[in-house]
Amino acid sequence: MSEKKQKNVSSTGKVGFAFEKVNYQLFIASIAVVALGFILMMGKEDIYSFTKITLAPFVVVLGFALGFVAILYKPKKKNIQE
Repeated sequence: MSEKKQKNVSSTGKVGFAFEKVNYQLFIASIAVVALGFILMMGKEDIYSFTKITLAPFVVVLGFALGFVAILYKPKKKNIQE
């Protein structure tokens, strides 16, 4: 019981981030896709247009799916030998 489990601590003793850089990039891309979907929903066309009823909700759901992928994606670690 004397050993303590330390999460996200490198060999130098610094605490790291929970995700890798790729995860954050995917998450920012998902936010942009969701925002694009809401902008498409906001258009000045007829309320029953294809863009507002079909395309925009599909883009929003696609953005949320990309957000889940960004959270669950685990990049392969590079084997760095010193």
